[in-house]
Amino acid sequence: MGRPLGVKNKGPQHIWSDEEKQYLAEITPGRGHKEIQSMMSCKFGFDYTYHQIKGAIARYKLNTGRTGRFEEGHATWNKGTKGLTKANVTSFKKGHKPYNYKPLGSERIVKDGYCEVKVSDTGRRWRPKHVLIYEKHHGKVPKGSAVIFLDGDKRNFDIDNLYLVTRSQLAMLNKNGLIQKDAELTKTAINVVDLMKKISAIEKKDRG
Repeated sequence: MGRPLGVKNKGPQHIWSDEEKQYLAEITPGRGHKEIQSMMSCKFGFDYTYHQIKGAIARYKLNTGRTGRFEEGHATWNKGTKGLTKANVTSFKKGHKPYNYKPLGSERIVKDGYCEVKVSDTGRRWRPKHVLIYEKHHGKVPKGSAVIFLDGDKRNFDIDNLYLVTRSQLAMLNKNGLIQKDAELTKTAINVVDLMKKISAIEKKDRG
């Protein structure tokens, strides 16, 4: 089906599955479009555009609950604070959460393309989603190690695609561009890296 005349192209056409629609309906209330975009991308491994999310919310008549304006009877944030300039004066009362508060379990895409999950309101609040999934199956990631995506796809959270390597192995994999789109090739590359390290150690010993 073609695009209706007069409607601008806001991104590639995407056919929404029932699962996507249901999840979108669950996460929309209380969240902004960009956060929803990030969570949908984390969940389904598809790079949704901002306009696809915005369009779907409008098309399926979902309510974010965020109008961007003050409703009748809603006090403005600075009501009653005129003249208060001390550093310890705050608009938020104890126990009150700001409008942009992210609940535990929220997901976001960070600058390097990884998906993170909010795990706490204090301390280390966000952790990589792929690491959490790996630890759920295999226990805590040892110090000096990292979890990689064998096929290089940062949206493929299948446990068989998550692989533990040492930081040293990871450095050599990245340096030589050895993480492939094929999981088996990446596993072979890890073996090659180990072989390279052994050869280097032997050569160093011989020179010594």
